[in-house]
Amino acid sequence: MVAKTNPGRFFEDFRLGETLVHATPRTVTEGDRALYTSLYPSRFALSSSDNFAQQSGFDESPLDDLIAFHVAFGKTVPDVSLNAVANLGYADCRFLKPIYPGDTIRTTSEVIGLKENSNGKTGIVYVRSTAVDQMDEPVLTWARWVMVRKKDLTATAPETKIPDLPQMVSAEDLTIPDGLTFENYDFALAGEQHRLSDYSIGEKIDHVDGVTIEEADHLFATRLWQNTAKVHFNTQAREDGRRLIYGGHIISLARALSFNGLANAQLIAAINAGSHVSPCFAGDTVYAWSEVLDVQTLSAPNIGALRLRLVATKDHAPDMTLRNEDGKYAPGVLLDLDYWALIPT
Repeated sequence: MVAKTNPGRFFEDFRLGETLVHATPRTVTEGDRALYTSLYPSRFALSSSDNFAQQSGFDESPLDDLIAFHVAFGKTVPDVSLNAVANLGYADCRFLKPIYPGDTIRTTSEVIGLKENSNGKTGIVYVRSTAVDQMDEPVLTWARWVMVRKKDLTATAPETKIPDLPQMVSAEDLTIPDGLTFENYDFALAGEQHRLSDYSIGEKIDHVDGVTIEEADHLFATRLWQNTAKVHFNTQAREDGRRLIYGGHIISLARALSFNGLANAQLIAAINAGSHVSPCFAGDTVYAWSEVLDVQTLSAPNIGALRLRLVATKDHAPDMTLRNEDGKYAPGVLLDLDYWALIPT
């Protein structure tokens, strides 16, 4: 009998250089905006108000940048990380075009690296994924690496290839969306008065607020993004019998919490690097803080860019310590995300 079901790829199934065409294009709607704001406490004005967006040069309010990320990422899971132990990190993620209700997103990935782990039971798979819209115009591109189980422990390890990924996206390479202008920006309606010049390199911002993750919240969110990774749903997929919270859920929570102190960092332009430092489970309370890594004016009038380190922690960390003296991440750190955001000058 020929098997008709898809058990997902194991480490030994990947081949360097192959292209994976991911199934199920998805049309995003206003429903995605409503569900996103019900799952995450996001209050950024540009993705909340048509009038505010029109004052900023758009015809209507774009959907939150991370909706595009989650939808595009979810497409890759059945072919890349269905049998993953954990999603490990991101690099060179570029947001190329805002998405709007009615846009359809589809994704392809190229395998750009492979490395078997020393235990012989798992390996690291590196992919470069690209999402396009219904006009075949690129919306988003990113690299990520994920730890994947082997099914056949005797399978020959592939030749090790670790891709050379850039440490960051340079400010001059950031994409400024067509039409975007902050010339008539309303700081009162945005929620804060802070502009680019109010931030300084090395400054740390405690975002204060926290969100306790409920089992139902992350299950609902992960299904919304059509992410089918077993570790998020099946208690028998992990030895400890616990469902692992999807890492993107932590990214969205932390980004939403960052509104308090960074309300005018309206658009994510790029993610330079990201690491899911430790696992998160239902019942954990997520807090966030940010460090300003760089401040740049851009070629477009009135638009600047902040390079930010966004750190999510399990429980409040008012001292905002990222690493201990030994160089290891401090206890409780869940996420270390380095990204660029567009902000009025």
